[in-house]
Amino acid sequence: MSLAEIEEAVDKLSLGDLTKLAAHIARRHKLAWDEELEEDFSPGGNHEKALKKIDAEIDSGNFTPLP
Repeated sequence: MSLAEIEEAVDKLSLGDLTKLAAHIARRHKLAWDEELEEDFSPGGNHEKALKKIDAEIDSGNFTPLP
């Protein structure tokens, strides 16, 4: 199914079904975001070096927590 076909089908939804679809999409988006964050901050992830730097600052006592 193409995006155009999905958009056409969405346009035909009742307000109640559109609300349910919006909630479903929001849940899927949140789960995808959570997975991306997990990957980014896992060993080998995009932000692994940043975490190591922060850990080193904390260990050396050079870290000031936010208020």
